[in-house]
Amino acid sequence: MTTVTERTIDIEKILKGKMGAKAKFVPGFLVSWLKKIAHQDQVNAFLWESRDKVGVEWLEECVKYLDMTLNIVGKENLPDPNDGKLYTFVSNHPLGGEDGVALGAIIGRFYEGRFRYLVNDLLMNLPGLAPLCIPINKTGNQSRNFPAMVEAGFQSDHHMLMFPAGICSRKKNGVIQDLPWKKTFISKSVEYQRDVVPIHFSGENSKFFYRLANFSDKHLPFNLAMLFLVDEMYKNVHKSFEVKIGKPIPWQTFDKSKSPMEWAEFVKDQVYKL
Repeated sequence: MTTVTERTIDIEKILKGKMGAKAKFVPGFLVSWLKKIAHQDQVNAFLWESRDKVGVEWLEECVKYLDMTLNIVGKENLPDPNDGKLYTFVSNHPLGGEDGVALGAIIGRFYEGRFRYLVNDLLMNLPGLAPLCIPINKTGNQSRNFPAMVEAGFQSDHHMLMFPAGICSRKKNGVIQDLPWKKTFISKSVEYQRDVVPIHFSGENSKFFYRLANFSDKHLPFNLAMLFLVDEMYKNVHKSFEVKIGKPIPWQTFDKSKSPMEWAEFVKDQVYKL
C-alpha cells in the first residue's frame, strides 16, 4: 500500500484557518472525532494516490474510487460544445458530495474542462479540484468577495455549474428536496446572456443526516450537518444514480413578468419535473 507522505486534508490546520487563535480551545477529543467524521486518513490516502491527476481527470478518478454508476438520461439535451455559446448548468443538490463530483465529471468531459463550479471554499483544500473552482466562504461570515467571485465566473469563457440551493437537500414531511433556490444564477445568466440547462440528480443521504440537518437548521447558528458530508459520501459508495438533463431554457425566458427569485423557483420546479 502507498505510504502517504503528506497530509492534504489536515483538520487541525483547517480549524486554525477558520478560527485563528481560538482553535487551541477546541478539545483534543473533538478534533479526533472531526478527523474520524471527515475520514481524514482515507481521504488523504486517495488524494495521495490520485496526486498526478487534476481537473476533469481527477473528478473521473473520484467517480471510479466511489464506484458510482451513473445512468444519464437526456444527454442529447447538452448543447453542442462548438456552438460558441456559454451556459449555466443548474442542479438540485441531494447529496452534497457525489452529485458535485459526478456532474463535474460529465460536464467536464463533454466540454473538455471548460466549466467552473461556485463552491464552498473548504473544497479548495482538494488540489485536484481547486483549478475548477471559484471559492465561496460558507463558514464564517458570508464572504464580502462573493459578488466579485460570481462576476469572475460569469465573465470568464467557462460554462458555470451551480447548485442554487447553496447547501444540500433537506427532508421535510418525508420529502427530500432542496431549500429555496437563490436567484443569482437567474440574474447573472440574463446579464451575460447564458441559457440555463436544468439537471436533476437522484439519490439521498442517511436518515441520521436529515435529522441532524433539521436540528442544526433550527437550533444552531452554523451548519453542523456539513461536517458529516464526507461520512455520507462513504455511505453512498457502490450506488447507482440517475442524472436527467433537460432542454436548455433560453435566457430571454426570464423576463420582468416574474422576479428573479420567482424565476429561480420556476427553474427549480422544472428540475424536479425531469
